[in-house]
Amino acid sequence: MKLKRPLILASSSPRRQYLMKEAGFEFVIEKPDVDESFPADMPVDQVARYLASKKAEYFRLKIRDEIVVTADTVVILFNKILNKPQDRKEAIEMLSSLSGRTHLVMTGVCIVSKEKEESFDDTTEVTFQALTREEIEFYVDHYKPYDKAGAYGAQDWIGMVAIQRISGSYFNVMGLPIHKVYEHLKHW
Repeated sequence: MKLKRPLILASSSPRRQYLMKEAGFEFVIEKPDVDESFPADMPVDQVARYLASKKAEYFRLKIRDEIVVTADTVVILFNKILNKPQDRKEAIEMLSSLSGRTHLVMTGVCIVSKEKEESFDDTTEVTFQALTREEIEFYVDHYKPYDKAGAYGAQDWIGMVAIQRISGSYFNVMGLPIHKVYEHLKHW
């Protein structure tokens, strides 16, 4: 879809870039330089949208005629956010906690221009089958999931062998509810 104005995808995520490209958008990439922390007392179901809005705010004074799309994805297990793992040990711990359980993947999206801002989110329920320690270590050592919330990518090996069930958007689990982004951008 060719928009009437230039589009900026504010993300260094190769998965978000892929989804936007495959949906037919022409865009340039600019990564926002923001602290991705959030208030400790914030309800977990508000974090993704809060972080997407925080990234959009980075562009607010810089944009002229452009439309900017920002996003943030979080993994939620037992009402706790599993961010991007800091190291191998933390990645193994996260995947061990997800093994054999159902968790939520929530992506917040913000679309902003000089004139307006829209934000929304999407939630997908993901169930992992039980994984052995060897399977978890194999994945962490071969796929290095340190740039992924919850220490996994649904499109990677672990998604193929561990995801038992998904209720909601698969693309949301990849990092962008592209169906909702497309619907919103149609009206810009």
